[in-house]
Amino acid sequence: MLLSGAVVGALLLGSAPAPYVIEKPGPVYDTLGEVLIDGEAVPLIDIEGAETYPTSGELDLLTVRIQGNPTSQPSWIDIATAWFEPSSAVVPIEAVYPEGQSTEEAQEQSAIEMQNSQQEAVAAALNELDIEYAGVVDVAAVQEGTPAEGVFQAGDEILAAAGVATPDVSALRARIGENGAESPMSFLIRRDGVEQEVTVTPTLAEDGATPVIGVIVSGTYEFPIDVSIQLSSVGGPSAGMMFALGIFDKLTPGELTGGEHIAGTGTITADGTVGAIGGIQQKMYGALEAGAEWFLAPADNCDEVVENTPDGLEVFKVVTLDDALEAVEAIGAGADTSDLARCEP
Repeated sequence: MLLSGAVVGALLLGSAPAPYVIEKPGPVYDTLGEVLIDGEAVPLIDIEGAETYPTSGELDLLTVRIQGNPTSQPSWIDIATAWFEPSSAVVPIEAVYPEGQSTEEAQEQSAIEMQNSQQEAVAAALNELDIEYAGVVDVAAVQEGTPAEGVFQAGDEILAAAGVATPDVSALRARIGENGAESPMSFLIRRDGVEQEVTVTPTLAEDGATPVIGVIVSGTYEFPIDVSIQLSSVGGPSAGMMFALGIFDKLTPGELTGGEHIAGTGTITADGTVGAIGGIQQKMYGALEAGAEWFLAPADNCDEVVENTPDGLEVFKVVTLDDALEAVEAIGAGADTSDLARCEP
């Protein structure tokens, strides 16, 4: 009887919710391929207003599937199982859903980040091709309890920061970063058609290093071409670099990949800077499972790459869109890739 009671107790404990979520490889999408919309296959990236060219091979973007949320947490049995899966990671639930943020709020922020990444990807690709465009930074949301609360409003256009024009999101972030935290900073905004100046003192983000003011911004651009990206089911900013590569390939003669299967991840800004992302471990395994032999990873994720690269996947580190293009062109041409940058232990 004591033994059966202990077993029952262990089972009850094992099925209890745990304060963690599990990250696993998610769906993989080819930026050069098609997706199903209402049962119809349509290009993931569709471009109008400019000549486009045939492509070959695959340029895959990767996603991470999250098991668990604030209202439906995985069990301790699920957590224990995930610990032994090399493609999975167990992380505290607050790392994905910050305290006080609902699942719906997290999804809304993720959707805004995806919209921004698409805009930045188009801008980065056009910059690479020396195609001019105009841009403005819009406030999509103001975060509660931040310096921006009560100062900025959703719908504000941020025209300049500290006296310097901010035509895109990367320029705004650069100005805030240069200002630093704790020093007041002026912003020229347009609200309801009227320009005005406001002042905010940035604070440090949760990472303790990045100055922020507490607004979620959206880079709105006026492009000379129409680029449509069909991927409403995916959120976050991490597909930006792969979007930019796909757009560039479609707008340039020749087949960039040379028919090779290449995957990658990384945020992108209009100036071509590739940034760190979450879930690099899961994305590398997802790429390998999808058949990719080559993987492009942000340099800022190198520590995780070195520790978690699966056998059979060759990974190159990139800092800029130029780096990514150089790697893809070398792979596609069948050239010697030994001189391309890699993550080192």
